[in-house]
Amino acid sequence: MRSEKQSTLPPGPPLLAQWIREWGAQLGFQKIGISDIDLSRAEPRLSEWLSAGFHGEMDYMAKHGVKRARPAELVPGTLRVIAARIDYLPPRAADSWQVINAAGKAFVSRYALGRDYHKVLRRRLQRLAARIEAAVGAFSYRVFTDSAPVMEVELAEKAGLGWRGKHTLLLTREAGSYFFLGEIYTDLPLPVDRAAQNHCGTCKKCIDVCPTRAIVAPYRLDARRCISYLTIEHHGSIPPELRPLIGNRVYGCDDCQLVCPWNKFAQASAEPDFAVRNGLDDVTLIELFAWDQAEFDARLLGSAIHRIGYERWLRNLAVGLGNALGAVGNAPRSAPAVVQIIAALRARSDHPSALVREHVAWALERHGRH
Repeated sequence: MRSEKQSTLPPGPPLLAQWIREWGAQLGFQKIGISDIDLSRAEPRLSEWLSAGFHGEMDYMAKHGVKRARPAELVPGTLRVIAARIDYLPPRAADSWQVINAAGKAFVSRYALGRDYHKVLRRRLQRLAARIEAAVGAFSYRVFTDSAPVMEVELAEKAGLGWRGKHTLLLTREAGSYFFLGEIYTDLPLPVDRAAQNHCGTCKKCIDVCPTRAIVAPYRLDARRCISYLTIEHHGSIPPELRPLIGNRVYGCDDCQLVCPWNKFAQASAEPDFAVRNGLDDVTLIELFAWDQAEFDARLLGSAIHRIGYERWLRNLAVGLGNALGAVGNAPRSAPAVVQIIAALRARSDHPSALVREHVAWALERHGRH
């Protein structure tokens, strides 16, 4: 195990890069790569995506514009980006397809079953930066974890961590796509890694499986139709024509990952912070819908889910309840279960939030109630 205090002289860039990878492994990252900051090839695609309005309500995307493709404008003096990958797949989570296809169950994207990854990765990257500083002295850097205008997939691809799949997520041959990414922007002139090669071939399973047809073309996602966007980023009313297609996916959607052949190599995470909490891997819609504000806060504080707030949580669950028990033709109805669902929805029909009331009314109508 290498120590940053082995030498009284600062290491040269190649040796430092080697140490950074070793320190990253010691800190629990599955892979570390180093990229330059030339994203000129990605910038036109970003501009086209924004011009098409595919970012939806994510105004911060348009606000920063092409700045996302210019790291040195975001952090002046940046020469390199240290990209890091950490696996998140909980080892004992219920089978995703079984939950998605189970009448009355709620599906939560597997990345959100444990602690909020933003905090976990940011703390880990700060520790990596501290080790670098101990070896080379003060240097300029800034840590990012899905928290600023950073084109993390493009940078990770250039750093050799994987390639962009047709669903727009990063893919690796050895671990699929169930991982988080983080970056350290730095002024250190480190040697860069070779960019990864694309191994999607002619496969288009991710495109074909998308419930809302949000992947409008290979490598091109219309976020406005994406279930992850609709249940997490979207603040207002979910378009009625898309609600039936959401099914029971109440926070995020993993379908494009579930069908990806490369995810047969996905690695279970050993991180305790990413382990399942509150039984969210296999829970009923009714149980979650019964939580009041205090229980929502108590159970989900420190979770990525808590960021959407209680109102949108109930909105999503109401849609799930509207689609439950065969409302979309994928499961037989059960009379006792229908009675329970109707009762749960009616208990929220006079909720103070107009957003919640609207989606509850829609769900009741789906079940033939008004």
